[in-house]
Amino acid sequence: MKHYFKERVVNTMIKFKLMFSVLLLAMATGCSSRVPIDASKTTQYSTSHVLAGQASWYGSKFHGRLTASGEKYNMRAYTAAHKTLPFGTIVRVTNTGNNKSIDVKINDRGPFVKGRVSDLSQKAFQQIASVDQGIVAIKIDILDDSNTFRYKH
Repeated sequence: MKHYFKERVVNTMIKFKLMFSVLLLAMATGCSSRVPIDASKTTQYSTSHVLAGQASWYGSKFHGRLTASGEKYNMRAYTAAHKTLPFGTIVRVTNTGNNKSIDVKINDRGPFVKGRVSDLSQKAFQQIASVDQGIVAIKIDILDDSNTFRYKH
């Protein structure tokens, strides 16, 4: 009986050491750096999507409503709508009139007005132009498309 108990303790210790080693390995792997962005994917997007035109903004009327991605719209966040760019894409929107720019995440669809390529959150629009203008000429540069998704929900 004593021998059986000793053998069981030894087996338990071996299993514990193995599980601990696997846990440490998993943690070390999870802390490794991210995979670099695939530049060919970004290049493909930039040739197949309209990335220049006019931008407008949307504010309190839509604040708290769900966006097309499933996220709640926050007029004080740095987000934007685009007709075709994948949700989660990070883009730099530059006002071509004053050269001010802002980095935003695509999380909605639109605008659906001819000539407009993006709707910016109120906060984002305020960084590049006065909301009194309503619309401004912009260009879009894709910065990061490594965390894109189809739908949030």
